[in-house]
Amino acid sequence: MSETPLLSVHGLSVTLPTGRKQSVDAVRRVDLTVMAGERVGIVGESGSGKSVSVRAMSGLLPESPLVRVGGSIRFRDTELVGASRSVWDDIRSKRIAMIFQDPSSFLNPTMKVGRQVREALLKGRSTDRSWAETHRFMTLAGLSDPATVADRYPFELSGGMRQRILIAIALAKAPEIIIADEPTTALDATVQRRVLKSLDESVSQLDTALLLITHDLAVVAGLCDRVYVMYRGEIVESGNTDQIFYEPQHAYTKELLRCVTSLSDSTPDLYVGDYASRR
Repeated sequence: MSETPLLSVHGLSVTLPTGRKQSVDAVRRVDLTVMAGERVGIVGESGSGKSVSVRAMSGLLPESPLVRVGGSIRFRDTELVGASRSVWDDIRSKRIAMIFQDPSSFLNPTMKVGRQVREALLKGRSTDRSWAETHRFMTLAGLSDPATVADRYPFELSGGMRQRILIAIALAKAPEIIIADEPTTALDATVQRRVLKSLDESVSQLDTALLLITHDLAVVAGLCDRVYVMYRGEIVESGNTDQIFYEPQHAYTKELLRCVTSLSDSTPDLYVGDYASRR
């Protein structure tokens, strides 16, 4: 890995309006780095600030004078706090890809899914090649019959298949990093396991960095090299995955781990990936 971070966040703060001229500090003094090809997780309960943080990192917070972002967000050598819309558009179209929790909100219901994956491919490719690569990325995302699936509309697919389409769209952009915000929360445990497996294998094949946001430490166990734990808008603990799981320091991290332990007997199929072989 390069010694220069792919994504470097220092002192990130985000203030959001709450109505009646009041505001809340949703994120405070967040420091975070992601190296090229690295997998990093951000874990915390709902309201911990993790999703607000990554939306700031990807330029997706509402454009309003009442939304204030401070600190520094650097993608390689580009400072993004205060960057113009054209800079953000360039970063999001070519270098950062997002996978969201609800694919139905981000897929065009009137367009066949194959075309949506195809549109994410880089420009300047022949028609034949772009369709061939469309099917390749759909296969990478875990869709076993891409030619058939490509000819369907989102409403004709299951939730798990729609989520795999979002993964394929993200991969097709050939990004340097994929930011996945609770990508499997809305899926049942069996489908979640399959989608996580597809995400794991696809980013491994393409050597793409991954920033995974989740409320579940069990999810990052199989996918991430390092973990940041967020609580009430702040990073309260960080370390490699072994440290977080076997030597947690903060009381909140320990409580999250107790939740994982209490669920382990009833959820034997939690995806554990190939983490051990990467150590």
